[in-house]
Amino acid sequence: MDEEILKKARMWSENEYFDADFREEIATLIANQDENELTDRFYKDLEFGTGGLRGVLGAGSNRMNTYTIRKATQGLADYIISVSGSGAKQPEVAIAYDSRIKSDEFSKEAASVLAGNGIKVHLYSELRPVPMLSFAVRQLGATAGIVITASHNPPEYNGYKVYWSDGCQIISPHDQGIIDRVNALKDLSKVKLIDFHKGLEQGLIQMIPDSLEQIYFDKVDALLPGVVDYNKEFGVVFTPLHGAGNFPIREMLKRRGFTRVHIVASQEKADGNFPTVTSPNPEEPSALKIAQESAGPNDQLIIGTDPDADRLGVMVKHQGEWHKINGNQIGQLLLDYFLQKQSEKDAIPDDAVFVTTIVTSGLGELIAKKYGVRTIETLTGFKYIGSIIREIETDNSGQFIFGTEESHGYLLGDFVRDKDGVMAATLFSEMCAELAHEGKTALDQLDIIHQEHGYHIDSLVNKVIKGITGAQKIRDIMSFLRSHPPEAIAGVKVATVKDYQEQTIFDRKSGKISGQTEQPASNVLAFYMDDGSRITARPSGTEPKIKFYFNLTGSEEKALSEKKASFEKDFAAIIDRV
Repeated sequence: MDEEILKKARMWSENEYFDADFREEIATLIANQDENELTDRFYKDLEFGTGGLRGVLGAGSNRMNTYTIRKATQGLADYIISVSGSGAKQPEVAIAYDSRIKSDEFSKEAASVLAGNGIKVHLYSELRPVPMLSFAVRQLGATAGIVITASHNPPEYNGYKVYWSDGCQIISPHDQGIIDRVNALKDLSKVKLIDFHKGLEQGLIQMIPDSLEQIYFDKVDALLPGVVDYNKEFGVVFTPLHGAGNFPIREMLKRRGFTRVHIVASQEKADGNFPTVTSPNPEEPSALKIAQESAGPNDQLIIGTDPDADRLGVMVKHQGEWHKINGNQIGQLLLDYFLQKQSEKDAIPDDAVFVTTIVTSGLGELIAKKYGVRTIETLTGFKYIGSIIREIETDNSGQFIFGTEESHGYLLGDFVRDKDGVMAATLFSEMCAELAHEGKTALDQLDIIHQEHGYHIDSLVNKVIKGITGAQKIRDIMSFLRSHPPEAIAGVKVATVKDYQEQTIFDRKSGKISGQTEQPASNVLAFYMDDGSRITARPSGTEPKIKFYFNLTGSEEKALSEKKASFEKDFAAIIDRV
């Protein structure tokens, strides 16, 4: 066994700063000479990345636990104090948490560290979703925000997402500033913290009042454009997948007049073990299987949200059968419906902006153009959509109206600055209720959109490569694609290659650089095909996987489906050769 790893493990097993359970857990691994587990737990410190922390729960420096939470929060506190300046008002931070194992405990640990540094904390008393935290940061005028969540990861994971004063996840320069402060903390005993209950007594920790939640609901209610009369008789099945969406989505559906809402009983209760699903990810059909089985004969829509309720998954009944709709299609339907309703009220600003990402279907831009809305494309991740909202707001260059990303994230309005599964679930339900009144389904409406703008098929292929060597293998794949871009895929020539890391546009025909990308540098490669399709390669920022996005377009649906299979097979063969 590596001596440095063993030395680090022994320190954790013997240092009385760590609690007895942690010391015993590591001591047992040492006694059993469990080299693989000790290596994975101690070969590095869990990295505070550009969005925060995410990792497997357990004892060790490469795990999510009380001590990694304390370290991250002390680094955040140090950064907040450094940018606040002398004489400024007392910094404040809002905190929310989801249903994951130890989320409640970790939120209190974070609050105790912030209070120990003299920073005032606003904490939700019960689990609440990401969008409500984003809203709370802005409404309270807080300097920053924290959500304890690992989104839709498996149950053994938890995480820690950081937001800045605009309600958006941290980006440059704040992300690197916080990372530097976290990395500078070498001695965990230097973390400042006070007892949680003492913080409450001193007023440094305060619970967020119910009145703030009602303001959020009022704002969502006012933004939704649907015809409420159609909602009463429309059958909706809703599953929060044991997560934070249960209360707010039921509240919004009730406010909007839905009376036939069936909650999946076995998945209603918050439970970080997620006992009824393999993965609490509404993007996957398996996560909505129980909801489908529990649907009654008159139910027409299934909606599901992930543990922190920022993502939405749906199934619709079409011609008597249930059909799963992917993230791109949900976004296309929501965008078209919302803009249609705003157009009917003459409520689309002249400088309206739709924001999407470089891996999301190009159909959204065509829909936006129909309504005179400008499209801005940004990097993958909703924090970049949030940053665009801030930029156009700051320089008065446009008014944000809608944002979407292919990974089931959607936002309308600007009082929240992250994807919002609550408003998306309610808007989709209203759209389907109105379509049902007209004798149509969401799939009928999607076909109408395709007939107008051309057929689009989108898919995502994930290649998971775990372990110490996994990260290097992923780097090797990206390096190969960067240095040896394919000339053709499935018989279709590659026209241009956008390298977002090098910020170049390479023309395949001339063999020369033909332009520069407009987005910040990011390790992403996009291959634009002669037929208008696009294939994008991007390593995940939070999981040991590399993602391949296929955004294909054509004039005929059947031929496009066949092309999709050929593209995926041929591109997979290229990757396997690496």
